[in-house]
Amino acid sequence: MEFIQFWIDFILHIDKHLDMMVTTMGIWTYIILFAIVFAETGLVVTPFLPGDSLLFATGALCATGSLDLTVIIVSLIIAAIIGDALNYWIGKRFGTGIFSSGKIRWLNMKHIERTHEFYERHGGKTIIMARFIPIIRTFAPFVAGIGNMGYSRFATYNVVGAVVWIISFTVLGYFFANQPIIKKNFSLVILGIIVISVMPAVIEFFRQRRAMKRTSTTP
Repeated sequence: MEFIQFWIDFILHIDKHLDMMVTTMGIWTYIILFAIVFAETGLVVTPFLPGDSLLFATGALCATGSLDLTVIIVSLIIAAIIGDALNYWIGKRFGTGIFSSGKIRWLNMKHIERTHEFYERHGGKTIIMARFIPIIRTFAPFVAGIGNMGYSRFATYNVVGAVVWIISFTVLGYFFANQPIIKKNFSLVILGIIVISVMPAVIEFFRQRRAMKRTSTTP
């Protein structure tokens, strides 16, 4: 329970926590941010790590001069590309066995199944779309590996998705996060980003449920 409370506080006040990190860690902040983005995109066991909100808040710090925007964008794009690539190969190598086992203690199979349904519906462009959807972002490359998507095709989606995702949120944070009205209501803005980010997954979930109900009631 204490961990959950800490995590909620960290995400809602991520700007203050990042500012403290820069003050205490200095240049190591770049490495920590690289590691967070890499872990969220590359390890199927860490979908809870912040993504969109982290990028937005990082962009805000760049606007204050605490971090260099160019270094942040380049390094985090590399982290996101490498992370997805690792996740793809994990799915390709171990994914079938995980699915056939039906249950892995440290893995939420419902998240994987929901991502698989999303992938089945939207095809390869899921890799790009998933960058903007928490949880699905973590499992999309894993599912692509399971589905034996060709790596060259996956790599194209991977690079495009990483570039668009990293640049869009960091630049938004850079130009808007330090506006007085946004700075004053930063926690609400972060909450809004989270809600907007999860909406596609929620809509997809209810669409799938509706489709299943129609199928079950059709003679």
